[in-house]
Amino acid sequence: MLDINRFKSEIIIESPGRINLIGEHIDYNGGHVLPAAMDKKIIFSLRKNNSNTCEILSRNYKNSFIVDLNNLLRSDVEWHNYILGVLFHINKLRPGSIKGFDCVIESNLPLGSGISSSAALECGVAKGVNELFDIGLSDIEIIKLSRDAEHTFVGTKCGIMDQFAVVKGKKDHLILLNCETLDYDLIEAEFSPYKVVLLNSGVSHSLASSEYNIRRNECNSALEAIQEKYPNFQFLTEVPAKVVKEFKNVLPEKIYNRALYVTQENKRTLKAFAFLKAKDLKNFGECLYQSHQGLQHLYEVSCKELDFLVKQTKDLDYVLGSRMMGGGFGGCTINLVHEDKVEKFIDNVSALYEEKYSIKLSSIITTISDGVRKV
Repeated sequence: MLDINRFKSEIIIESPGRINLIGEHIDYNGGHVLPAAMDKKIIFSLRKNNSNTCEILSRNYKNSFIVDLNNLLRSDVEWHNYILGVLFHINKLRPGSIKGFDCVIESNLPLGSGISSSAALECGVAKGVNELFDIGLSDIEIIKLSRDAEHTFVGTKCGIMDQFAVVKGKKDHLILLNCETLDYDLIEAEFSPYKVVLLNSGVSHSLASSEYNIRRNECNSALEAIQEKYPNFQFLTEVPAKVVKEFKNVLPEKIYNRALYVTQENKRTLKAFAFLKAKDLKNFGECLYQSHQGLQHLYEVSCKELDFLVKQTKDLDYVLGSRMMGGGFGGCTINLVHEDKVEKFIDNVSALYEEKYSIKLSSIITTISDGVRKV
């Protein structure tokens, strides 16, 4: 195993987690999302080792593994696959560009909390290897190969939002991203006098990967049925709600609900962006509550703990909005809380949550940061 105390890095990379204000489960449906990079990060220290193998050591897992660059195959250990997949797809794009290297990884991103530690890991490795060997990959290539790694080596058919936010994040800005064209607008994350507060339910979203793929298939089923009558629609997010409603008695109830949520959430994201531009935080916050309602009842990716946390905010005049964030079935809620009441809010909700579920709540007061970068 690498001797961490004697490890001398040639390159250090910081790769952030991401928050998503609104537009959940929309990226793989070709719609609009509103994410940002955050200040919690994974740190990668890399050096060349003049061999054809790589040793990757995780300080958090307190173990390492060896990669044979001539034999990049899936591992039985899940976290290895994020790295193996990235190396595989870089090698596919630029054969022979990667040589032997060692890498020490340290993370202050809470795993399983819906802030995309997976994309931070993928994009951080890709950026680090790109810098170490001067491969010349563009940002878009790093974004796409990192997503492909998750599809092929991890098995989660994710969209492109997480990787895009991790790479293209800009300090103090949100990204309105069209997930089909990859066109995007930056908007200042101006929430004053409110703060973005994450409450981590402590429930790991272990179902999220398998259910994620199921939701994606359900959306595809809905789109295929709609396309039989309206072949011009390429993506579910393009279908107006009134057209979806024509299929209420045609589609199975579950499939209909998925389609209705997707079209409503895409429209809601664009409305939320307009409210933010107009500095109308009250209506922006209301969009967050409506988003959670859809995720809970139509898309069915919430859980009782997340619903409890959102419910606790509804009678608090110093909270403008709250919803679950990420893949679902656990992870965080994202909340807009008046800066003078943040401590009170965290203390009160934490006490109620621990009394109800015997789980200690952790919180993150979010600062919006730049995307992945060489230090």
